Amino acid sequence: MFKRKYPLYLTICAIAKNEGRYLQEWIEYHKMLGVEKFYIYDNESTDNTREVLQSYVDSGLVEYIFFPGKKMQLKAYSNCVKKHKHHTRYMSFLDIDEFIVPIKHKTIPDYMESLGKFSGVQINWIVYGSSGAKKRTDGFVIERFRNHSLPDENVNHHIKSIVNPRLVLRFFSAHRPVILGRYVDANGNRAKGSFWDRSPVTEQVRINHYAIKSYEEFLEKRSRGRARFDRIRGLDYFDKFDKNDIKNDSIMDKYVIQLKKRIS
Repeated sequence: MFKRKYPLYLTICAIAKNEGRYLQEWIEYHKMLGVEKFYIYDNESTDNTREVLQSYVDSGLVEYIFFPGKKMQLKAYSNCVKKHKHHTRYMSFLDIDEFIVPIKHKTIPDYMESLGKFSGVQINWIVYGSSGAKKRTDGFVIERFRNHSLPDENVNHHIKSIVNPRLVLRFFSAHRPVILGRYVDANGNRAKGSFWDRSPVTEQVRINHYAIKSYEEFLEKRSRGRARFDRIRGLDYFDKFDKNDIKNDSIMDKYVIQLKKRIS
């Protein structure tokens, strides 16, 4: 299974609703870092999502799937695995406000290849706060929000996974599919127990989670509802994720420069 050649090395599956204004940045960023295809499930968007994606669909970079209904996130992920598990060696499951950031490697595949053999890798969040922004302003998300939480903040125990999709058994959450074989942490060590019981590991790679952005954007996010639950987020969600302990982190500056060259 590990020796077989697959058409693609790394792909991302995501479900989105009314996030059209963020899609180009998110796609171009991950493409720049080695993602070869995106499977985007549109959960009844009423904004310009399809218009933004059309050129990527035409080029073959994005497969667009209209996916209506409530609590459809895990169903979308399961559908994606069923349809595409033989098309890609590895598949990640991300939200549009999450960015995989390799720290010690040039690309995400470079980082993954450094791990050796694994069935899935669990990558911890670094939660980014609002940086005090009340209103949405121009610029990339990764450019506008530079303040983030301390690495060992409780919310950063959360992980997202990159897995061999042929080994996925089921999804009981968006964070860690049940798989056959071996999960490793972001340093390549066997992941033991629940991610809640382990210290976050972010030295080699992390997922920047721009959960709230500005307060205006948080209210827009709140109004969209949730991909997995019927209940709406409480206003206390903003305070929980408004973590700005480390100021003006420059780690994303090089990616901002590269993105500006790609998107003009």
